[in-house]
Amino acid sequence: MGFISADEQYKILAENTAEIITEEEFRSKLKRSVDENRPLRCKLGIDPSAPDLHLGHAVVLHKIRQFQDLGHHLVMILGDFTGMIGDPTGRSEMRKQLTEEEVMANARTYQEQLFLILDPDRTEMVFNSEWLAKLNFADVIKLASNLSVARMMEREDFHRRYKENVSIGIHEFFYPLMQGYDSIAVRADIEFGATEQKFNLLMGRQLQRDYGQEPQVAFTMPILVGTNGVEKMSKSLGNYIGLTEPADQIYGKAMSIPDNLMEEYYRLATTLPSAEIDSILAGVKGGKIHPRDAKMRLAREIVGLYHGSQSASDAEENFKQVFQKGEIPSEMESFQFGSPAGIVSIMVDTGLASSRSEAKRLIQQGGVKINGETVNSIDLELKAGTDNEDRVIQVGKRKFARVNINS
Repeated sequence: MGFISADEQYKILAENTAEIITEEEFRSKLKRSVDENRPLRCKLGIDPSAPDLHLGHAVVLHKIRQFQDLGHHLVMILGDFTGMIGDPTGRSEMRKQLTEEEVMANARTYQEQLFLILDPDRTEMVFNSEWLAKLNFADVIKLASNLSVARMMEREDFHRRYKENVSIGIHEFFYPLMQGYDSIAVRADIEFGATEQKFNLLMGRQLQRDYGQEPQVAFTMPILVGTNGVEKMSKSLGNYIGLTEPADQIYGKAMSIPDNLMEEYYRLATTLPSAEIDSILAGVKGGKIHPRDAKMRLAREIVGLYHGSQSASDAEENFKQVFQKGEIPSEMESFQFGSPAGIVSIMVDTGLASSRSEAKRLIQQGGVKINGETVNSIDLELKAGTDNEDRVIQVGKRKFARVNINS
């Protein structure tokens, strides 16, 4: 296959990145790739520490898809071995170690979700236990000899924990070493990560040099702020948009972001050309496009990436009915329960709440309605009626479910 010129590739691939270490090396690798007609080996490592991916993860994945569309190859490393330690990056305390069963269950879910964005024909998926589990103790000592304690303590998270007298496990020091060794094992030309992963990416460069390889170029990508406009997107903080969430939920969550985040989401969470994004943002700033309309376009673009254009249009129409016209959405998932059924259990089983404790909290905050009437008790039970009518349960502004109680 042929490649477009190195300069053209650079212009596309350098866009919307936080940092490229180094730009000169990247240009050199691109030129050599074109001259030799050889795709670059791009590396992304993900520890399957949680079962779901969200738009924050997708920022890096969309950048990798650009590389793939230009003919390059991705080595996707699922960190089944490193995942049992857990990345200490950004941690204020020691991370709970996952079991092998938990890691593998999460890995299977990741594999299904990654290809919502990545090109499977240009993706090679490997587990890092293939090489890390084979290292003997002498190998580990040799690997560890490449790093000083002083260098490790340069990491902000370790430095902070040490100063605050918070425990740091010796095994946590091995995490960046193992991630760096991954780069050696797959002979990576490029490695990707968020800005907070910079230390780990640079470790890969150092170890490749120490082991006689040309160092990889480190690509760091911006961290997407969550829908609340404060902290980074995180499932634990509840400010996330999941890649596999229903289209209506993705649309509604996208519409809830603060206006000042629109540019960030347009550039990092959609695949629209920069020139088109610039035109939209200029239209908003100049008063030619209403911010609401720009945000609806944003929500439609995001939904379309993961559910298709028709689902995006349907989600937009439902949003208009519910929020602009005050109507109940025309389509929602239906469920059946035996009589009697407790409201807390119904909310969990229908996905309106992720846990019983969350369901109780939502009810106590007045955020749950049945047929438009606010639910006032966590002990409420729904029973079958003589008319066998469905009941619409609403949680907050965006979640609805149709429930039928059988006698």
